[in-house]
Amino acid sequence: MTKLALAIRHVHFEDLGSFRPALETLGYRIGYREAGLDSFADPALMDADLLVVLGGPIGAYEEASYPFLSDEIAVIERRLAERRPIIGICLGAQLMARALGARVYPGGVKEIGYGRLTYTLEGEQVLAPVAEAGAAVLHWHGDTFDLPTGAVRLASNTHYENQAFALGDYALATQFHIEATAAGLERWFIGHTLEIATTEGVDVPALRAQAAQEGPALESAAGETLKQWLRVGAPV
Repeated sequence: MTKLALAIRHVHFEDLGSFRPALETLGYRIGYREAGLDSFADPALMDADLLVVLGGPIGAYEEASYPFLSDEIAVIERRLAERRPIIGICLGAQLMARALGARVYPGGVKEIGYGRLTYTLEGEQVLAPVAEAGAAVLHWHGDTFDLPTGAVRLASNTHYENQAFALGDYALATQFHIEATAAGLERWFIGHTLEIATTEGVDVPALRAQAAQEGPALESAAGETLKQWLRVGAPV
C-alpha cells in the first residue's frame, strides 16, 4: 500500500526540495497543504504516514497576525502525542518546539547562508549522511528556540546552541534548511528579496555562489539522511 507524505507549506517556493526525490524513491505519494488557505481540520494531516512542516518568513509566536498558527500547532501537538512521524524545518522546527512547550523567540543574530554545524553524538547518528559528508547546511532564520523537555539536541553552531533536535524515534526538527537545493534557491532570492536587501553582509550573488559550491553535497546527503531516518528512526 502506498505511503502518504504530506507537507505543510507556508510560502510556495519553500517546498520539499531534495526531500521529494528521496520520498518518491521510498514509494511515498506526496501532497501539500497550504497554511492560511487549507483547513487544519483535514484528517489527512493526522492520517499521513509522514508530516513535514516546512519553513516560512513568519514567527512561530505570531498568532495575533496569523491565527492559523494556533490550529497548526494543535495538529503538530496531536501528532507528537500520538508519536506519528513528523519532521519540522526552520519555522516547522520552531512550531514543533512550541507544541512541546518550549519558548521560541527572536535570536541575537540573523543567519542567512550556508554554514557547518557541530554535532552531538546523537546528531552524528541521526544526521549521519550530512555529518559524515561535512556538508554545509542552509541557514535562513532570525528566531531560535529553547530545547524542549525530553528532546535530544542534535546540532549546534557558534550562534545558536539548538540547531536540531529529536524526540524519540518519531520526531525530527532542524532549525536549518536541510532540504534546500541550489536550483530551488533562485525562487527564494526573489521571494525573500526585501529580507536579503535589509540584512547586512548578505547579497544574492554571494548566496548564489555559496549555493553552487555547497549545494550539491547537501542535496545528496540530505536525501540519504531522510531515507535513513524513515527506515531506522521512525516507524513506516
